[in-house]
Parts: sequence; structure tokens; C-alpha cells
Amino acid sequence: MASSDATFSALQNLFSALREELSSLQPRLHALTVAASFLPRRNGRARARLYSLAGFQIGEGTRLHGTPLISGSDGLFGRLAIGRDCSIDEGCAFDLEAHITIGDRVSIGPGAIILTSSHEFDPHQHAPRTLVKSPVKVGEGALLGARSVILPGITIGAGAVVNPGAVVRRDVLPHTRVGGVPATQIETLSS
Repeated sequence: MASSDATFSALQNLFSALREELSSLQPRLHALTVAASFLPRRNGRARARLYSLAGFQIGEGTRLHGTPLISGSDGLFGRLAIGRDCSIDEGCAFDLEAHITIGDRVSIGPGAIILTSSHEFDPHQHAPRTLVKSPVKVGEGALLGARSVILPGITIGAGAVVNPGAVVRRDVLPHTRVGGVPATQIETLSS
């Protein structure tokens, strides 16, 4: 009897581990990524339409000039809203653990990263703890430069410019330009 109990317990542990590991699989996202990779590199409107048909909210006239790297848990298709007439260059990455809202006429340079999750860090154990999720908003007409990084919970104001390579860890006011690591305000822009 003890042998069958141990076998049953081992099977329960195995199925629990498999369920945890397989929960991050996103078959629809993988199929979308494969299909988008067959489109010509600069066929941005067709790629945006494909992503829209798959379930992401993408506005009219928006162009995806490459296949973005998208990650997130279940329900990620409802966590990305991109406005009208946006241009998103190749190599961009979107972490969809929380919502990302991108306004109309936003330009995102190659390799830009928008994160919505991070781990709390326990300094006493030198290890990450709880996953913290926080949405990101990018205002109308903003520009995110190449390889810029937007951290969780950030709001980029309308008409703001984030310089290439900047790491944004605080909200960016509308019509301002920021740059550096960490990003700081460089100038106020005319609206």
C-alpha cells in the first residue's frame, strides 16, 4: 500500500510540474510568429493586420516593420492596444504580463523594449521574490528611440521623445525629451 501511495504522490508531483511548465506555452502566439516571419521584412501593414486578426488591438494604418518579440502569461492577447498610424520597427520586445497601451502616431525604434513585470528583490537572500506587474502607457505622438527600455509602470507623455538607448524608470512628461541611463529630462519640446 505504501508503494502505491508513493507512486501516486510522485505522479501528482510530475503532473503538477508539467502543468506549471506548459502553462507558459502560447500556441496561438507561436503560430502567429511563424506566419509573420514569412512576410517580407518591410511589409508593415500586412504584418499589423495579421496581428490584429490574431487578437491584438491594432489601429488602422499602423505598421509593424518586423516580428516583435512578445511574452506574457495567459490572456496576453487582450493586454496590447496600439493606436492608429503607429510605426513599430523590427526587433522590438513587449512584455505583456500587464497592459501596454500605445497611443496614435507613436514611433518605436528598432530594438526598443517595453516591460510590464519585474521581480521584487530580497536583499537578505540575494534572490528575486514576487513577480510585480504594472501597466505601461505611451502617449499620442511619442517617439521611443532605438534600443530604449521602458520599465514597468511608466507613462510616456504625449509628444515625448525618448533618446536611443535610454532606460526610463520614471514617468516622462508630455512634450519633453529624455535620455541617458537612467533617463533624465534633456529639454522641453514645443507642442
